[in-house]
Amino acid sequence: MDKQMSHALSLHIVAAVLIGGVAASAATMIGTNPPVEPLTRERIALLPSKERSAWLEYLERSQRQRQADKDALQAELKSAGMEKATEPPHGFSARSIPLDRDAAWYASADARHIADVIVSFQTPAGGWGKNMDMSKETRRPGEAFTPGNLSRFLAPGDFDAPLEPEWNYVGTIDNDATTTQMNFLAKVIAAAGARDRTAYVAAFLRGMDYLFLAQFPNGGWPQVWPLEGGYHDAITYNDDAMTQVVELMGHAADGRDEFSFVPKNVRMHAAASFARGIRCILASQIVVNGVATVWPQQDDPLTLKPESGRNYEPPAQCAGESASLLLLLMNDLPHPTAAELRAIRSAAAWFKKTAIYGQSYQRGPDGRQLAASPGAGPIWARYYQIGKDIPIFADRDKSLHDNVNELSKERRNGYSWYSPESKRALDRFDTWSAEHPETK
Repeated sequence: MDKQMSHALSLHIVAAVLIGGVAASAATMIGTNPPVEPLTRERIALLPSKERSAWLEYLERSQRQRQADKDALQAELKSAGMEKATEPPHGFSARSIPLDRDAAWYASADARHIADVIVSFQTPAGGWGKNMDMSKETRRPGEAFTPGNLSRFLAPGDFDAPLEPEWNYVGTIDNDATTTQMNFLAKVIAAAGARDRTAYVAAFLRGMDYLFLAQFPNGGWPQVWPLEGGYHDAITYNDDAMTQVVELMGHAADGRDEFSFVPKNVRMHAAASFARGIRCILASQIVVNGVATVWPQQDDPLTLKPESGRNYEPPAQCAGESASLLLLLMNDLPHPTAAELRAIRSAAAWFKKTAIYGQSYQRGPDGRQLAASPGAGPIWARYYQIGKDIPIFADRDKSLHDNVNELSKERRNGYSWYSPESKRALDRFDTWSAEHPETK
């Protein structure tokens, strides 16, 4: 066994021991969150020979585009006589890009201004950065494509430390980025006259090309593209990132309502992309002792094994994102295959099994804590230990715990460790089951 293969194997053994091993007694540290391997030529070389060329081409395409994006910004800086890029307005993109207004509003001057800002901040690759206020001014030459997104809590060896701090999240599907911009553009396009939408249509179609190019050979999407390393290279369900991309592909493929402007060739490409995304979702469903359960927050792109994210995000079964995936499968597959039916029913069974009653996640004098609450529920933990179906938690120091009350106050207050939101998926499953009765 060569050094690279040995290293890859040892990491997966560590993860298996930490996540699949026997939990210690209550209120005790049970392990350490394992690191993540980025997508590299060395790892691709370990694949079966028939799979290597597609992955190598993908990696090289990413590297070329990353350099092209950098070169474009440098050319702007040189032309403007600037040495350093200025930073755009910081904010939560989804709040400055409303998708819930009535159709007439998207023909307004306010909507068109946001659309113009969106077009101006599209990266050369065709995507968008995250955490930007897109209700402000359009992008100026020499302005960065995305604001600084560095964590305030970085420590040596932190999983969230980027390889290039000045080039971070330049093109991403994290925090609703790219999909939100594209859905907004589609609404403005539908409301605009034929002569007033040319720039918006062009930007939307460039966004589609961006997502097509970012899709992995196995159908998944990374959090950031062009790739930037670390957990950002993983297939990302976190914050419903890939779920939103697959939904967008489905809408573009249908070509109905605000997506009626999408050309036929793009619709066909979107339909193929949607199908590949669904196959990846089914392939990455976690199976324990032959029984399918739910999904992790992120997967290794080559092995489809659950991987860590940030220091406090372990490889585990993830309730919130899995509920969104389950809703996607139920809502966007009108004629599910036998495999899709099994995936849906298995995930719903897991949610029923792991629901928590009689407890709530409450705010107290020492921060949020899990406490007894007669009659409360159901709620679900964010993460469950694979093979045990018991809640697990992690802190900024990468320590794993089986009791949320052990975490630092900052992490207990700053993360959604328990939530009732998964009930939406079970409620939908009740009606979906009636529409798709099991046959004996």
